[in-house]
Amino acid sequence: MTRALRWSVGLLCLLAVLGTAQITLAEEAAPPAAAAGPTVGDLKIAADTMWVMLTGFLVFFMNLGFGCVEAGFCRAKNCVNILSKNFIVFAVSTLGYWLLGWGLMFGTGSNDEVNPYIGQKGLWMVAGEDNSPAVAADYKGDYPGISWTGVPLSAKFFFQLVFAGTAATIVSGAVAERIKYISFIVFTFAMAIVIYPVVGHWIWGGGWLATKWNFFDFAGSTQVHSIGGWSALTGIIFLGPRLGKYTPDGKMHPIPGHSMMAAFIGCLVLWFGWFGFNPGSTMAADPGAIADIALTTNLAAAMATLTATATAWIKIGKPDIGMTLNGCLAGLVAITAPCAFVTPLDSIIIGGIAGVIVVLAVMMFDKLKIDDPVGATSVHLVNGVFGTLCIGLFADPEIVAKRVAGATWGGLFHGKGIDQLIGQLVGVGATAAYVIVVSSICWIAIKAMLGLRVTDEEQIEGLDHGEHGNEAYHGFVMIKSET
Repeated sequence: MTRALRWSVGLLCLLAVLGTAQITLAEEAAPPAAAAGPTVGDLKIAADTMWVMLTGFLVFFMNLGFGCVEAGFCRAKNCVNILSKNFIVFAVSTLGYWLLGWGLMFGTGSNDEVNPYIGQKGLWMVAGEDNSPAVAADYKGDYPGISWTGVPLSAKFFFQLVFAGTAATIVSGAVAERIKYISFIVFTFAMAIVIYPVVGHWIWGGGWLATKWNFFDFAGSTQVHSIGGWSALTGIIFLGPRLGKYTPDGKMHPIPGHSMMAAFIGCLVLWFGWFGFNPGSTMAADPGAIADIALTTNLAAAMATLTATATAWIKIGKPDIGMTLNGCLAGLVAITAPCAFVTPLDSIIIGGIAGVIVVLAVMMFDKLKIDDPVGATSVHLVNGVFGTLCIGLFADPEIVAKRVAGATWGGLFHGKGIDQLIGQLVGVGATAAYVIVVSSICWIAIKAMLGLRVTDEEQIEGLDHGEHGNEAYHGFVMIKSET
């Protein structure tokens, strides 16, 4: 081998060694392969979960609104009592609904099929259930009736819990200024475990109203507001009116609230919270549905505010702010059931009627000597019933088909006959019958064991002192009323 050839072979070997070393170093220096990113399904679950939790927080925040509205419509001497009830009601509802209410509402039957009347399995909430989004398809287990959009079971529970708490809060204002604090707490617990969830199973848990009668209540005109309203009405009847509300000859004596500022703030908070209440009931981040429902909700509230103001102006000669505020709430209650199924124009009509109804209902209850300091029965009961029936009247078949898979039904005013209206009427009647009977039993039992009313002396002095040993406006000079 010539010298030149030897040099050539050596150079080729050196280049081969260097090339191999370079490849090895490059492989060692290269960053590890990036981990697989979240799938489209993972992102959908995350978006749905964030939406459900955010709207649940908004509904929880409505407790502030209820507290302010009720406190404002009542007298200063009972302000601490009102605020205390509205604070503790969610704590009591949480424990009652967690312990038993959720299972009764969404639990399955003993044969692993949905019982038409009540949940029988999974009564003690989520013990043993896998709560990670990755196994969303396996959640159903003992709770097949809940809306399965893939979010964690804890998120579903929390969203339903804040609705249950809202129903109990409605009772607080209607029985204000004369109920014993402990009696209200006990009734709240009863609502969370034997009143609210049983009807909820019929409507939202796959029970007989939904399956046999095609009853629909998208966000709770019946399930939340009418249940709270019927419970409140029975409480008012068993309690009787406040001292001084009616004169010996039967005439009504107005008892003005002490702070329209508080009532104003509370109503705005509730209006804001309703954008969680109704759009949140999609239980999924569905952009089109959320936007449409927010629009119908807001239009109904706005129109009801105007018609209630006008009706009060005509009937009592002044644009009473209390009627204006309750008008707004009436429109929100009325649109709660049909908000996902009606056109914007229909929502304006619904709100307009609700605003008139609430003023007339307040006057009617006064004539009947049903003493409701905040108008809760007029807002939540009367307009809860009206809103529920609006599905059978105003539901647009095209919107229904878009929101409910395979649905062909609609409202009477959209050419679909009275079938849906009949189903809605059955739901209203069944809810009224059950809640009136069971809540009456609860009120009677509580009256026998604990008593319902505070003493006349406590009413005159104020429940803040008698029940709590406290006052809301310490240091302020307050004018004492005769009652």
